[in-house]
Amino acid sequence: MVNDSIIAGPELDNNSAMKVLKGKKGSLVKVGVFRRSEKELIHFEITRDVIPTFSVDIAFMPNETTGYIKVSKFSATTFTEFKKAVNNLLENGMKNLVLDLRGNTGGYLQEAIDLADEFMEKGNIIVYTKGRNQPKEVFYSTAKGKLEENKLIILIDENSASASEILAGAIQDNDRGLIVGRRSFGKGLVQRQLDFLDGSALRLTVARYYTPTGRCIQKPYDNETGFDGYYTESYHRYFNGEMTDQDSTHFNDSLKFVTPGGKVVYGGGGIMPDIFVPIEKDERLGFYNKLFQKGLMYRFAFKYTDDNRKSLQKYNSFSEFNEGFNIDPYILKKFLKYSVENDVETDKEGLAYAKGKIETLIKAYISRNLFDDKGFYPVILPSDSVFIKALQLFENPV
Repeated sequence: MVNDSIIAGPELDNNSAMKVLKGKKGSLVKVGVFRRSEKELIHFEITRDVIPTFSVDIAFMPNETTGYIKVSKFSATTFTEFKKAVNNLLENGMKNLVLDLRGNTGGYLQEAIDLADEFMEKGNIIVYTKGRNQPKEVFYSTAKGKLEENKLIILIDENSASASEILAGAIQDNDRGLIVGRRSFGKGLVQRQLDFLDGSALRLTVARYYTPTGRCIQKPYDNETGFDGYYTESYHRYFNGEMTDQDSTHFNDSLKFVTPGGKVVYGGGGIMPDIFVPIEKDERLGFYNKLFQKGLMYRFAFKYTDDNRKSLQKYNSFSEFNEGFNIDPYILKKFLKYSVENDVETDKEGLAYAKGKIETLIKAYISRNLFDDKGFYPVILPSDSVFIKALQLFENPV
């Protein structure tokens, strides 16, 4: 309920709810919230304000010398957020940095360039653009960066795109750090918007982005692949085995490029990692995958948090929660009952194989409900194969 208006129910959509919630900055809105753990609505009076959108989800030290920063997108404030996070990590003794760009679909180009600049000495090419009727424009690193001396590993996957690929390509082509994970999406077009008098607009592609060695970031799109082929290309990677087996990826000699340090890198669309880490593909994960695809761990964690909010209040901080809370047999039994109620029967063999993964993800989601992303990543990362590989590479460089 917002003021005197009911905004829940099958006939009300999110847009209708948002119209009631939004208002002039500084004005008050009364909100009634229903929780399963409470018998009556809980009432709040909220002062309306501009809500900032953050792009650095978390920055923390997984060990004494390594920092981890998760950048989910490149917004107008990303570089400012990044600098603040880096300063805190350096004060805590950071020597190595894991920069996680997995799932980052891009955003502001300048923010990605500014981040790359922090890792490089002056005068290195970060990215350049080139088009049929557009002059070549080159972006260089400028003054001394704060992180020039720190070891760097960037994590990417098939959903890392655009500005993420520009940053990863700049680091890779300048031999500044390692790229770990799987080939990125391959989105690197420069577009110009043409506005028309009727209010409509046309976005015209005028150039493409290239990494310092000359690799085109944009994956091919032509008459052979077609519209559907372009947008389903990532699915074809999975079924062709590229995401599970590095040997499934083949390149023509024309797609080979060499960095100043002598490392061979490959074009053809997207950024190929220096160190490939496959996705898990195991028939024994069938039960886990069903649960995950239906969002049952997420939904159960939300319900559990709501039903047990009072008892969970004893954890005053994430560290207390992480040390004191575990998914015990009673909670797991409740989850399995919940999954059956949602049409996923328990597979005993699949449960035995994936029990640890299921319990970890439920705990991570509960932790996120209590402590936001600061409670999610420290729980989930210790079992993340790509992150584990990054830590190993700091200890034993290739």
